Amino acid sequence: MAADARDRLIGAMSAAPAPVPLADAAGTRDTPRPLVAHGCWYPSADPTGEWVAFICDRTGVPQLWTGLADGSEIHLLDADPDPVTEVSWSPDGRWIAYTVAPGGGEHTRVLCVRPDGTGRRIVAGADAGSSAYLGCWTRDGSAVAVTVAEPPPPTGLTVRTVLPEPSAPDHGTAFGDLPTGWAERDGPATLLGGTGHGQVGPDGSGPDHGTGAPAGHGTGVAGRATDGPVHGTAGPDGEGPGLDGGGSGLDGGAPDRLTAYLVDPSGLGSPVLVAAESGAATLRVCDVSQDGRLALVRRGPRGRREAVVVRTADLATGSVLRVGDGDPWIGRFSQDGRTLWLRSDHERQFAALLAATLDEDGGRVGLSVVAEREGSDLELLAFAEDGRTAALAWNVRGASELETLSLSTAARPRRVPLPHEVVTRITRAGPAGGTVLALSGSQRRPGVWWAPPGGLSARTPWSSRDEDAVPPGRPPVRPVPLRPTARDGVRLGGWYYRAAGRDAGRPGPCVIHLHGGPEEQERPVFDPLYHELLGRGLDVFAPDVRGSSGWGRSFVDADLGTGRFAAIDDVADCAAHVVLDGLADPTRLAVMGRSYGGYLTMASLVWHPELFRTGVAVCGMSDLSTFFAGTEPWIAESAAHKYGHPVRDRELLRSLSPMSRVDALRVPLLAVHGEHDTNVPPGESEQMVRAARERGLPAEMLTLRDEGHEFRRADNRRLFRRTASDWMQRHLGL
Repeated sequence: MAADARDRLIGAMSAAPAPVPLADAAGTRDTPRPLVAHGCWYPSADPTGEWVAFICDRTGVPQLWTGLADGSEIHLLDADPDPVTEVSWSPDGRWIAYTVAPGGGEHTRVLCVRPDGTGRRIVAGADAGSSAYLGCWTRDGSAVAVTVAEPPPPTGLTVRTVLPEPSAPDHGTAFGDLPTGWAERDGPATLLGGTGHGQVGPDGSGPDHGTGAPAGHGTGVAGRATDGPVHGTAGPDGEGPGLDGGGSGLDGGAPDRLTAYLVDPSGLGSPVLVAAESGAATLRVCDVSQDGRLALVRRGPRGRREAVVVRTADLATGSVLRVGDGDPWIGRFSQDGRTLWLRSDHERQFAALLAATLDEDGGRVGLSVVAEREGSDLELLAFAEDGRTAALAWNVRGASELETLSLSTAARPRRVPLPHEVVTRITRAGPAGGTVLALSGSQRRPGVWWAPPGGLSARTPWSSRDEDAVPPGRPPVRPVPLRPTARDGVRLGGWYYRAAGRDAGRPGPCVIHLHGGPEEQERPVFDPLYHELLGRGLDVFAPDVRGSSGWGRSFVDADLGTGRFAAIDDVADCAAHVVLDGLADPTRLAVMGRSYGGYLTMASLVWHPELFRTGVAVCGMSDLSTFFAGTEPWIAESAAHKYGHPVRDRELLRSLSPMSRVDALRVPLLAVHGEHDTNVPPGESEQMVRAARERGLPAEMLTLRDEGHEFRRADNRRLFRRTASDWMQRHLGL
């Protein structure tokens, strides 16, 4: 990109982030004792591997802490009440960067602080209406990457877009433009379940699923082509046409903007623009090469992520390769910048470790598979500082398997034993090659473990003990995996938790709990909500309906378009499975879920009103049209690729909305929402509760103060668990 064109692009954006000084953090002067049973997660080690920064909620709020790996010292570094969501220690050890959510809401900002608590400052996200999150550090620790999301400019303000000539044909067509029955995409994706459910007729009506039987079948959509530029160009700045093909937002106005910068926390150097994009939901700088010439950027909406190699000198694109959803830390450059190690599902069902050979300009000249597993995703990836070894966490039917791999020799991977089921984060610690792990499992709260080179993992003393996982006298429950079969033959997954004390073979009351996403996956990790329900004598079945991750790309895409009707049927089929297996009492079934799971809860209650006795919908969408109108612009852009375009697919979205069938609701409903949720606005719960009451049904809404889409404060989480469990007990007749 020419210098004058780059200057025009930068001028079109808002001012780059500037550090805002704050009062010093608590540092070593304030280290409160644990107030609640706590979890520790998201560790990041200092360069020596001796100290670890991490998130801990032992005061009741997720905050920034530091501690020695041997547990001899621990400090609350930032005592502010805003929840912390990400942490990253700089490679030179001088700064700790972290993301906070002011007021518990969805608008986040990035802060930096010295390890002793001094020099605390906001480096991005201080402006009203903006949001920021962390990228990587440069290799020398002189700058940290941040992405700033800004709302669309006021009406009448034009954002200048600089577009190069496209280097490849556009395969990023919006869903609304796809012909009926179209199921092409890159890689060996398969249309699951035969024909799709619920073709929308000319009057916009959907199928009548009220009996739970398959209705008139149309053609489902298994996926979309993604082998090429997502936004219509291979533009170095990431700009391109919006979903309407004209560079505008979903409603025809200006699109939202995402800009990624390298920022010097000390404020001595000027921010450097790395990438900019409109009409997309994610933009994260994942690595910068040792010499600073190349940046690895993850961009694109859900289901259509890309890894982009950007030349930092002129923001030109070197190469583009598809990557899957999930953990955003997708890869790293080799020391000489000629190899890119990447976690990718390019042309495959499951993500593997790929090695892309790069030319001087970052263009891809070769691609090979370094490590793969049949039927398992490479889920997490971390590298030693010298780039010679990598730690790989594989998702094996919901549980994790960890191994280390030499990138410079042909040695076989070395398996690392795990004390619990799931790895949630890996960070390499120190020059000797140690590893710090965040672990969770059905028997323990999230904790941080230290794994020395060649040794066994050891729990850090400041992590919660096993005996503190649940209240005394109530042993934690280890779930068992189940594989239900949907009515169209698709194999589903899930985990069943059985309440203690019930005789074998005697069915019990059961809550079908639905995860969010929909691309999330149910994992065998400790969930206080499940244990609260189990302690009340309720079983829990937590399934993976179609659209969930962990079972291959075709399964993730099987709910696209009219396939979402089949996902709603999956909930009923999962309930039927546990009843027919003799686990659950068919007269005492309930359904519950959060976010997309909250949507599925409401949808299940109106599509299968005879099946459940009650439901609890948490932060769920009740009307997809009002959801698109009220959510954050960048969330709307991404959601359109998953659910459908709010204009062109208006009738499909209407037919998929629980509010369009609310007359079929027959049972009591509890809705729960965070007051500051701008992902799924509280009005989605309010209108469903109001409609239920107008029809004479018991319906209540619990609004949690100082919370957003995630419930992060211990007192609010406790209130939520108890309210939901009381509701289940009352309406299931326990």
